[in-house]
Amino acid sequence: MPAMSEQKGKKFLELVDEQNSLQWKIVSCVSALIDSGWESEQIRGELRQMVARHTDITRDLNSVEH
Repeated sequence: MPAMSEQKGKKFLELVDEQNSLQWKIVSCVSALIDSGWESEQIRGELRQMVARHTDITRDLNSVEH
C-alpha cells in the first residue's frame, strides 16, 4: 500500500509543478496579449490552450487527492 501512496504523492507533485509552470506562462501570455492591444489571434489561441490544460491539471489534481 505505501507504494501506491508514494505514486500518488509523486503524481501530485508533478501535476503541481506543471500547473505552476503553466500559470507563469499564462501570466506571460496575458501580458503579451495586453501589449498587442488584445488583437493577436495567435496569442489568444495559445492562451485558450493553456487555460484548457490548466483546467485538465486541476481536474487531475482533484482526482489524485481522493
